Amino acid sequence: MTVTAAPPVARPPRPYQHYVYAYPHKTAYRELTHRPRLADVWAGESRQALSFYAHIPFCEVRCGFCNLFTRVGAPEGLTGRYLDALDRQATAVREALGDDPPARFANAAFGGGTPTFLEAAELARLCDIAERRMGVDLRAIPLSVEASPATATADRLAVLAERGATRLSLGVQSFVEAEARSAVRPQRRADVEAALARVREARIPVLNIDLIYGIDGQTAASWRSSLDAALAWRPEEIYLYPLYVRPLTGLGRHADPAVADRAWDEARLSRYREGRDHLLANGYTQASMRMFRRADAPEQGPDDYACQTDGMIGLGCGARSYTSSLHYSFDYAVGMREIRGIIDAYTAMEDFGGAVHGRAVDRDEARRRHLLQSLLQARGLAVADYRLRFGSAPHEDFPAELATLADRGWLADAGPEWLRLSPEGLAHSDAVGPGFFSPAVRAAMAAYDPR
Repeated sequence: MTVTAAPPVARPPRPYQHYVYAYPHKTAYRELTHRPRLADVWAGESRQALSFYAHIPFCEVRCGFCNLFTRVGAPEGLTGRYLDALDRQATAVREALGDDPPARFANAAFGGGTPTFLEAAELARLCDIAERRMGVDLRAIPLSVEASPATATADRLAVLAERGATRLSLGVQSFVEAEARSAVRPQRRADVEAALARVREARIPVLNIDLIYGIDGQTAASWRSSLDAALAWRPEEIYLYPLYVRPLTGLGRHADPAVADRAWDEARLSRYREGRDHLLANGYTQASMRMFRRADAPEQGPDDYACQTDGMIGLGCGARSYTSSLHYSFDYAVGMREIRGIIDAYTAMEDFGGAVHGRAVDRDEARRRHLLQSLLQARGLAVADYRLRFGSAPHEDFPAELATLADRGWLADAGPEWLRLSPEGLAHSDAVGPGFFSPAVRAAMAAYDPR
């Protein structure tokens, strides 16, 4: 009798592949050789509910895990020259948008880098640029600002509170000093607690605390300690981020890819589940894999950059701008030398009337983007909304991808009107997202040369 070997059981994909907070990813952008004028790019686009984002690419220290577009410190006068360039860019963008009809903004954010690296007077100038040049009424819409404990000083917070900030996100990462050092984020817990006290004293309505799991040496007990330290401040939001080790980052320079194995994946999944369950048990609701909101906290607009209108104006050399058919920005890098060069080129730039780097977004990519930004939220995707926008159903457009999620148990039984991830699907969001990348975007990302 011939015995037929059972087919090998397919191993599930690794859970931490790519954080999809924007699609297509910036590594899929390329130089736009024809440099389209912004007036043409925005012609015919809706401008009634735009998002506004200002990027400040400076930090007092670069964390070991960070692959954001930012530089450490700033030579004398550089932040002033950067704001000068931001002002010139805002003037050009506002002129390109025109007044027929006038642009209206629904939400705003200052990110980076660390926006609060700027001095208090510089923060006030940043707000002036947003309001006077771009017409963003910061006191009338949600305004989110990122900060670090060292830069969350009373004078800076006072400016932000007075100018309308409704949310302050503090990058704590860990309340355990040994873990902070391991992540190349040296800080004393006393200084972190003092910064949190200053944020509360400033009476900014929403405090968010960022925490990271998967740090070398972190245990279930030390993770619980950080969670409880954060909960003691009753923040309106808590973000739980898995540690990634990316090329050209401080940790990445010393990482052996062969060591980044499934044991670490399982450790991170365990910490995620522990953190999720602990926050849910303490009065928080889950908005996405990363975001948890206190049940009685005020809403702050779209979660996790889930802007379905496509319209976003980004100012600064690391900011993206979105129209319905083009996503554009400036050049992108992670290495310090390249970042410094891009910032220097931006500060010397005079003509901001054209798009420099970007990627066209056709109908297929728009479908993928809408699905990703909805499905990766705990609420899920409303099938009727998708059909209204695209004239088809998600299962018609992505039958194989959705069948794979169902086979893995990553889709919830939400009825015919909703497409929603199961709890395990939500836990594997960073594997779900890349499964919907188009072949063209995958190829562009693979061809990108990290620098």
